[in-house]
Amino acid sequence: MEAHRGELTEVTALEDRFLLATYKKMPIVAERGKGVWLYASDGQKYLDLYGGHAVAGTGHSHSHVVAAIVEQAEELLFYSNLVYSEVRARAAEKLASIAPESLIKVFFCNSGTEANENAMRMARLASGRENVITFSGGFHGRTADAISATFLEKYRELGKPNVPGHLQAEFGDIESVRKVADETVAAIMLEPIQSMAGVRTAAPQFFRDLRKLCDAQGIVLIYDEVQTGIGRTGEWFFAGSEAAGGIVPDVITLAKALGSGIPVGACLVSEKIASHIKENDLGTTFGGGMIAMAAVTATLEAIENDSMLENVKEVEAHLRNRTTEIPQVTQVRGLGFLLGLEFADKAAPIHKGLLERKVITGTSSDPKVLRLLPPLCLRPSDIDLFIDELKMVIANLGSPREA
Repeated sequence: MEAHRGELTEVTALEDRFLLATYKKMPIVAERGKGVWLYASDGQKYLDLYGGHAVAGTGHSHSHVVAAIVEQAEELLFYSNLVYSEVRARAAEKLASIAPESLIKVFFCNSGTEANENAMRMARLASGRENVITFSGGFHGRTADAISATFLEKYRELGKPNVPGHLQAEFGDIESVRKVADETVAAIMLEPIQSMAGVRTAAPQFFRDLRKLCDAQGIVLIYDEVQTGIGRTGEWFFAGSEAAGGIVPDVITLAKALGSGIPVGACLVSEKIASHIKENDLGTTFGGGMIAMAAVTATLEAIENDSMLENVKEVEAHLRNRTTEIPQVTQVRGLGFLLGLEFADKAAPIHKGLLERKVITGTSSDPKVLRLLPPLCLRPSDIDLFIDELKMVIANLGSPREA
C-alpha cells in the first residue's frame, strides 16, 4: 500500500489526466477515516462535518459495519435477485422493522436517484396516470426522470431535454399544489427538508394538507428521504415525526447513509402500492447485492447499538446553543444533523476558511447558507472545536463582506 500512496500533486495530476472533470474538488487526498475524522495522505486530519455528502452516517469505517462487510465478502461477493439470499432477506426485514408501520415492503436498488426513479414508476403503475408534481428548490438526482423532477434550476437545465410528465409547485405552499393537482397526477414527490436549496423546511400543516389532498384525489405521496432518512433528523425517518405532522407517505426513498458508504438505495412501500407491482415491472442488476445488504443491516445495528438517534438530538441542541455566540450566524435551519447555518453575507469565504483550518463543511445553492451533514456519532466536544474554528475564521476575515 505504501508504494502506491501519492502526494497531492501526484494524485491530482493522475485524476486530472484520467477522470472527467465533473466536480470541483477540495485539495485533499483522502487516505482513511475514523469516526468524524478524515485523514489525508500528507498526515493532516480533518473534522468532517459533511460526511461525504451525508453518506458517512455511522462515521467513517465503523468497526461493526466493516466487520460485517469483510465477513460477507469472504462468503459471497454477489449474486443477482434471481436467487434467494438470507443476507438480503435479513436486511429487508431489519429495514421494514424500523419503518413507519404502514410501509411494509422494500425494493433495493443502487442509489438515491434510482430509488426516486423507481418510486415514480411505482406511482404511475399504481395510479394509471403519468404526471408527477415536485417542488421549487427540490433535488432528486441526475438520471433522466429524476433530474426532470428537479426544479432546482441549474440541475434541471443540465438535464435538458427534460422527460415530460413533471409539474412544479411551490414548496410549503399547498395552494400552488392544488392548482396543478388534477386527474393526470400520479404522484407528489418532495424532499421534506430541501438540502441543496439551502436546508429549507415547511410547516407540519403543509404535510398534513398534502396527505389530505393525495387521499382525496388518489395521488401517491412520496417522500425523498435520501438525505433525511436513516437517523439524520434524530428519528429514523422524517416521515411520521412531529416535524411531519405525524404524516406517513405511501413511499419513502432512501440512499446516502443507508450503507455507511457502500452504494445502496431503497424504496419503502405501502401494501396499497405494492399490490400493483408485478414481476418485471421493476428491475436492477446490482440492487440487493450481498455486500450492500450486509452493510445495510450492520449500519442499522450500529445506529441502534451506539444510541446515535439520541446523540443527534443532544448534539443538535448543543450546536444551536453554541451558535448563539456568533452574531454573524443569523439562523440555524433544518433538523438534527441536516443543518444550514445562514450568515448575514456569503458563506463561501467561511467555507474556504474552515477548510484551511481542517474543518470540512458544505455549501448550497443559497449563497448565505453553510450546510452541516456530519456523521451521527458527532460529539459535543467536536461542536466546541468547530465553534472555536468558526470564530477564528470570522475574526480573520474581519467581515464576510471583505472576502
